[in-house]
Formats: sequence, structure tokens, C-alpha cells
Amino acid sequence: MPQVAFGIFDHLDRGTAPPERWGQFYENRLRLLELADRHGFFGYHVAEHHFTPLGLAPSPSVYLAAAATRTRRIGLGPLVYILPLYHPLRLIEEICMLDQLSNGRFLLGVGRGISPYELNYAGVNFIHAYAMYEEALEVIRQGLTNGQLDHHGRFYSFDRVPMEMVPRQRPHPPIWTGASSLDSVARNAANGMSVVIGGPNTRVKAAAAAFNAAGAAHLAGDNPIRIGAQRHIVVAETDAEALALARPAYNLWYDALVKLWRAHNAGPTSFIDNLDGTIANDGAIVGSPVTVRREVERHLAESGMSYFMCRFAFGDLTYEQSARSLTLFAEEVMPHVGKVTA
Repeated sequence: MPQVAFGIFDHLDRGTAPPERWGQFYENRLRLLELADRHGFFGYHVAEHHFTPLGLAPSPSVYLAAAATRTRRIGLGPLVYILPLYHPLRLIEEICMLDQLSNGRFLLGVGRGISPYELNYAGVNFIHAYAMYEEALEVIRQGLTNGQLDHHGRFYSFDRVPMEMVPRQRPHPPIWTGASSLDSVARNAANGMSVVIGGPNTRVKAAAAAFNAAGAAHLAGDNPIRIGAQRHIVVAETDAEALALARPAYNLWYDALVKLWRAHNAGPTSFIDNLDGTIANDGAIVGSPVTVRREVERHLAESGMSYFMCRFAFGDLTYEQSARSLTLFAEEVMPHVGKVTA
């Protein structure tokens, strides 16, 4: 089992920022990422979403190229590239560019996408999305590891395509994905992929057991695979101050998350619509450094995760508030609950 590492997950949800302030929004996020880099976080993972206020990074590659120039140590990657929305050849070349630009720090997150509405707007049938994802991933693996690409499948066909671009990390950057079932956790672990799963600690514990059993051959070495979970994190001087910041910010984030679902008279069932319920369900940790340290220790002990992913910036939290939260977490929490290996 690898030692626990700490990372950051970011939707880049825009909160209340109007378009004329989006340039400053990006700058503030990059400043926050520079701060995380200095504090030794293992990785930074950005979501891909379309046609929704949930994400101002609908093109993760563009954003991550900027991030690569502002950081030196932290791993960088999408979580995830929605593979059915990409032409595999173009994405292979973007992956190689980003791995070279970041000097071998790219973390390749891949997935089908969780929103049928975002895929439908782009002309992709959600029913076919998983099969497209699996085939596209096969093509991408081949393209990153071979000098020539030959593939003939249901959705993609290529004959003797020369692969002139190569990644810095060989045979390819580490692959990450999200999972929603124990079967998919085990399947991805057996294929040497790190996995992020949501839900309470009891669910993560079951996933970690399946992950460690199926991925035993990939748990050692210089770049072991990891099983992780995401948590909203707000740290302030007191519990009361942290809760006062986190509650309205969470509400804004949740409204962005479900906007498309509400527009179609539906709703994702795996998210809770208020911060207090989310805290009770292990989805958020909010409080003073002492409170947060105690809760992080509990989450790690109860879940067995090897990767703890923090969401410091969401809703209407300002740069200063998120930066203070991140700094308190890095200085008052991380050193006491596990060794960070970058």
C-alpha cells in the first residue's frame, strides 16, 4: 500500500462571477495552484463539463497548459477527459504535449462523463458512451506506446497512422478514472489505473478493499496506483467561521451541479443538497485546524483510501478564503496525518 498522499480536485465552478471577471477568476485559480505546488500537494485534477456553470474549464487541455507554466512539482491532469467527445488522434497529441510541457507531471484522467445532457448536446448518445469510452481508451493506450497506430473497431478505425508525438513519461502517463461500482473499481485497478470514488467512508472502504485485491501488482514501485475520494474542505480559525463560509458556497456549487438535471426535470441522486447533510455523509470536512485534522484522520482510518482529494475552491469562496483554507490544511493538517510524496 502506498502512503497517503493529498491532492486537489476542482470543478472551476464560476459561482457568481460575471463574464467580465472570468479572466481574474482564472488568474486566481492559477495563483491557488501555485500555492498548492509550494505546499507539496501530490496532484491537481480538473473536471470537464459543458454547457453548465459547473465548469469554466470545458477544454481541460487549454487550462492545464497554463497550469504547467505556473507550477514545478505538482501533478496535473483532467478528471476526466470525457473520451466520447474527443477524436482519439487529436487527444493523443494533446496528451503528449501536456506531458512534455509539464516535464512529465501529467496525470491522464479518462471517463465516459456523468451527464447524459452534456453528451446529448454534443450529439453523443449516452447509451453508447461507455462503449465509445472503452474503445477510445484502447486507441489512446496504443497511440501513446507505439510508433504506429492500427485499429479497427466499432467507433474508430485507423490504418498505419505514424505516431510522431510521444509523452515524456514512458510507456505513458499514469491513468486515472472515476468509478461508481465495486466491479468497475476492481477492473480498473487490475488494468493499472488509479481510481477516485465518491460516497461515505463505508463505501470507500469497500472500494479500497476491492481495489487493493485486484490491483496488488500495481501498488508498489515509484508510481503506485491509488484509490481516492473527494471531499469539500473549508478550514478557518474557528468552526463557526468555517461553517459560515462553507454553507452558502456549497449551495452555489450544488445549484451549478444540478442545473442541467433540473432543466430536464431530473436530478443526480448521489449528491446531497445541503452542507450539513454532506458533512454527516462524509462528503465535506469543515472547521478549525484541530477539527479538520481530527476528521481527516477519521476519514483515512475508516475508508482505507490512499489518496485524499480536497476541494478548496467552490461557490462564492474568494481567492483569499480558499488560499487561507489551503494553507491551514497544508501546515496544520497534512504534516500530522500522513507523509505527502510528490
